[in-house]
Amino acid sequence: MTAPAATQGALAGLKVLDLSRVLAGPWCTQILADLGADVIKIERPGVGDDTRGWGPPFLKDADGNDTHQATYFTACNRNKRSVTIDMATPDGQALLKRMAAESDILVENFKTGGLKQYGLDHESLRAANPRLIYCSVTGFGHDGPHAMRAGYDLMIQATTGMMSITGRPDDVPGGGPLRVGVALTDLFTGVYASTAILAAIEVRHRTGEGQHIDMALLDVGMAILANQASAFLNTGVAPQRQGNSHPSLAPYQDFRTADGAMLLAIGNNGQFTRFCEAAGHPEWATDPRFATNTLRVKYRELLIPQMEAVTRTRSTAQWIALLEDKAVPCGPINDIAQAFEDDQVKARGLAVTLPRDAGDGIEQIVGVASPLRLSATPPVLRRAPPALGQHTDEVLAELGIDAAQRAAWRAAGVL
Repeated sequence: MTAPAATQGALAGLKVLDLSRVLAGPWCTQILADLGADVIKIERPGVGDDTRGWGPPFLKDADGNDTHQATYFTACNRNKRSVTIDMATPDGQALLKRMAAESDILVENFKTGGLKQYGLDHESLRAANPRLIYCSVTGFGHDGPHAMRAGYDLMIQATTGMMSITGRPDDVPGGGPLRVGVALTDLFTGVYASTAILAAIEVRHRTGEGQHIDMALLDVGMAILANQASAFLNTGVAPQRQGNSHPSLAPYQDFRTADGAMLLAIGNNGQFTRFCEAAGHPEWATDPRFATNTLRVKYRELLIPQMEAVTRTRSTAQWIALLEDKAVPCGPINDIAQAFEDDQVKARGLAVTLPRDAGDGIEQIVGVASPLRLSATPPVLRRAPPALGQHTDEVLAELGIDAAQRAAWRAAGVL
C-alpha cells in the first residue's frame, strides 16, 4: 500500500523536541508524529541514534544492495525531522535551550540526572518555558535505590518476572525462561508515555502549565503483567511458565494439525460445545470433567491429548474452514512473512510505503501502518524515517539561523 495523501493530523501545531534514542522514547514520539505533531529528532553529529547501526538487516539502495543504515531505526522514526547537534558543546546546549523554549513537549531517555550537566533538565528548561511538557524515560524511575541504573528491555523482562511466565516449563524439551520476541517493555513504555503526554496537554488547556512525566520501564514492566500479577497479589502463588496454554482458560493454546499447527482460543462454554460438535465429539461437552471452563482448566491434562489426537487428522486450513462459521476462534500460527500476506492485513493496509529523497540512494522505506484509526483526523504519513541530519538546515533556518552561522557551527563540530 502506498501512503495516503497528507491531511491535517489531530496533533497538528504541537512541537516536540525529541532527545530520545533507541526504542521506548522514539516509539512514543513516533505516535505523536503520526498524529500530526512536528517532531524534531536530535542526534549526535556523525553517529546518530544507536539503532542506525543495529544491523543486519540493513536497508537496501535502489540497486538492491545493502547500505549501512539498519532497518531497526526505521521502525520508530518516521514522520520526524532529523537534526544533528552536539549537546556537549556550549553552542549546542544554547541551541537546544532555544528550541526547548519554543516547544510544547520534550521527550528524553537519558539516565536520571544525565541532562542536568547540560542545563537541559526539567527544572532548568521550565523556567524559560513553563508550558513545556517534559517526559523522561528511564529504566528504574527518578527515585528509589536503583534510580541510577541503566535500564534495558531484556533486563526489565527478567527483573519483573515476565521471562518467568514466558516459555515452556523446565521439565519439558525446550523448557526455560524466554524473552518476548520484541522489546515489549520498551514498546509499552512508549505507548504509556504518549498517553501521559496527551493527558498533560489536556491539563495544560486548563491550567496553562506544563509538567514533568516520570516514565520507568520497571513500572511499565510490572503493570503489563496484568492478570498474572493480580493472580499473585491476590493468592500469594507465583504463576509459572506453561508454554502456549493459558493459566485461566482451556482449551486456549496451540494444537498440532496434519500439516503443522493451529491456534484455538476457546473462551466460553458455547464455543467449546460448538467445537466438540464440529470435531465429531459432542460427548466432550457433556463430560462432567469438562462441563465448565474451571473444570477444563483442572482436567486439561486429560482433555488436551484427546483433542490433539483429533486435530492431527485435518490440516490447519481444513480446521479453519470447518470452524470459521461456527464462531469458534481458530487461526493459523503465521510467521511474519505469512502475516503480511494475510488477506485481512492487506485489506487494512497495514504495510505502508513511504518515498525518501535524502540523496543516499534509498528511494523508499516500507513500514507498518499506525493502528490508530480516527475517523476525522487519521494518522498522517508525511515523511519516511530520515537520514542522519537530513533536516538540520531546514529546521535551523526556521529558527532564524542563517547559512553563515550554520556553516560556522558545522566547522566547529556543533552540528
